[in-house]
Amino acid sequence: MKEGGLIDLHTHGAGGYDTRTDDPQHILRIAELHGRAGTRAVLPTIYSGTAARMRRDMEAVRRAMEMTGTTESATILGVHLEGPFLNPARCGAQDRDSIVRPSTAFLKRLTEGYEDLIKIITVAPEMPGALKVIEKCAEAGIRVNMGHSDATCRQALEGKKAGASGVTHLFNAMRPFHHREPGIAGLALIDEDLYAEVIADGVHLHNGTLRLIFCCKSHDRIILVTDSVKVRGKKGKAVYNRAGALAGSGITLRDSFAVLGNIGVRQGAIAGAAINNPKRYLKLRKI
Repeated sequence: MKEGGLIDLHTHGAGGYDTRTDDPQHILRIAELHGRAGTRAVLPTIYSGTAARMRRDMEAVRRAMEMTGTTESATILGVHLEGPFLNPARCGAQDRDSIVRPSTAFLKRLTEGYEDLIKIITVAPEMPGALKVIEKCAEAGIRVNMGHSDATCRQALEGKKAGASGVTHLFNAMRPFHHREPGIAGLALIDEDLYAEVIADGVHLHNGTLRLIFCCKSHDRIILVTDSVKVRGKKGKAVYNRAGALAGSGITLRDSFAVLGNIGVRQGAIAGAAINNPKRYLKLRKI
C-alpha cells in the first residue's frame, strides 16, 4: 500500500465483478479497478449468506491475496463481513433469508480458520445474542461495526460497551433519527469514540445530511466508503436492485472528493476521512 493512498473499507465489487464468488481472479479485478481510480487499499466486503457461502467468498479473497495483481491494483487488506447477524427489519438490499440470529456457536462456524483475514464485522446490537457476539469479536481483535440495525440509542450504547467501535454506512439501513429517540444514527453523530462510515455519492445521503455529519462529527472519526457493487455503465451513480431498493454505489473513493468539495467540506477533512481515519481504524502499518 502506497503511503497516503485512499483506503476503502467497504466495497462489494466494481465493474462486472463482486465478492459473491469462488474465483479469486474476480477479487483481483475488483482491486485493479479500484486501484486504477486512485484507491490504494480495499477491504472486500462479504454479503450475508450461509456459513458455507460466506466461507467460500472469504476463501476467494484469501487466495487472491496470495496471488499477484497488476501494478495498478489496490492492496487487499482482508475482509469485512456485512452480516449475517443483522436485523431483518433493516436488511436493506441484503437477502432477508440469509440473516442469522447471533450466537457464538455460529460465529465460530463462520470464522474458524479465517480469524486473521476478518478485519471488520457488521452486527445489529439489539438482536438477541448480539452483545456476546460483539464481545467475542472484539476479544479476537476484529473491529465491530453496528449496522443494518433498528437499535435505539440505548441499545447502540450497549453495543459500544460490549466492544463495537464503528457504524456501517451511517443513516442507511438503520432506525431513522427522531428528536425523542436519536437511535444508532444519533449516537454515531455525538459519540467521540465511534467511527462512522459515510457514503458520499450524493444519493445515499442528501447533501444537507453530509454537511450535518461533517459539522457534528469529529473529523477524525469519519470514514469515507463507497459500498460499491457489481455494475456496468453506471459509474458515479447509486445502484438499485430489481425491487427498486438502493443496493450500493458505482463510485470510487475519488468521486467522493467532488461531491463533498461541492458542498464546502474542506479538502483536508475529506482526505483524512479517506486516508488517515480508515488507516487508524484498522491500525494499519506501512505495507
